[in-house]
Amino acid sequence: MLTLTGLTLALIIGLILQPWWVERRRARLRDAPFPVAWSHILRQRLPQLRRLPRALQRELNRQIMVFVAEKDFIGCGGFVIDDEVRVTIAAQACLLTVNQPRRDYFPALQSVLVYPGPFFVDRCIPDVDGIVAEQRVVMIGESWAQGRVVLSWPDVVAGAAIDEVGRNVVIHEFAHQLDQATGSANGAPLLPSRRRYATWSNVLGAAFTRLREDLALGRPNLIDAYAATNPAEFFAVVSEVFFELPDRLASAEPALYAELRHFYNLDPALW
Repeated sequence: MLTLTGLTLALIIGLILQPWWVERRRARLRDAPFPVAWSHILRQRLPQLRRLPRALQRELNRQIMVFVAEKDFIGCGGFVIDDEVRVTIAAQACLLTVNQPRRDYFPALQSVLVYPGPFFVDRCIPDVDGIVAEQRVVMIGESWAQGRVVLSWPDVVAGAAIDEVGRNVVIHEFAHQLDQATGSANGAPLLPSRRRYATWSNVLGAAFTRLREDLALGRPNLIDAYAATNPAEFFAVVSEVFFELPDRLASAEPALYAELRHFYNLDPALW
C-alpha cells in the first residue's frame, strides 16, 4: 500500500508528466492517416477549403484529428452526432488556429453541443426604463466560458457551404472561445505582448467606433450591425468577415485586416 508521501509523490510525477503524455498522444493522432471518409466530408461540406495552400490543408487535417479525439460532441433535442457533424464543425473551428505558433486546440473547451435547429435560451434583458426581465431568445450559436460551445446544425452547414456573405456561426463562436481564453469576453484575446494589446485596442477600437457612427448615420458598412453590440461581438463578427470576405475587408478596413492577419497568422486574401 502506498503511503501518503508515496501518493503525493505519484501525483506530483503524474502532473509533471501529463503535458508529455498529452503531446505524445497528440503526435500519434496528428501522424495518423486522415480518414478517406473524412476527406469526402470536407469536399462535400467545405469546398472552399480547397483554396488553402497545401501545407495549410495538411495542418488543418492534423488539427481536426486531435480536435475530434479530444472534444465531446453532444446531440441535443434528439439530434444524432456522427462523423459528418464532428468533422464539419472541427474543420471550421481549427481554421482559426491552423497556423498559430502554439497548438492549444482550444484548451478550455470540453464539449460541443449541437441542436437540430435554432434553440432557445433565457436571458435577463433590461427594457427602455432599465427594468430587467427574463426573456426567451432564439439562438443559432453560443459560447460559454465554462468550456462549451452550442451550435445549430443547419446554421453550421449553411456557414460551411457559403463563404460570400461574411457569416459563419462556427467561426463566430470559436472566436469567442479565443476571446474567453483571457478569462472574460472583452474583444481582446491572448496576444504575445503588452505592446500588441495597445495596437489591438487602437485599431479595433477605431473600427468599432466607425461602425457605430455608420449605423447611427445610416451609412453602409461591410461589417454586420450585430458587431456594434459590444467589443466581444465585434471581434467575433470581424473574424467571420476576415475568413469569409477577406478581399473586401482588406479594402474597406486595411488596418483592421492587418491586425487580424497578424493575430491569426494567416492571409486569406491570398488564397
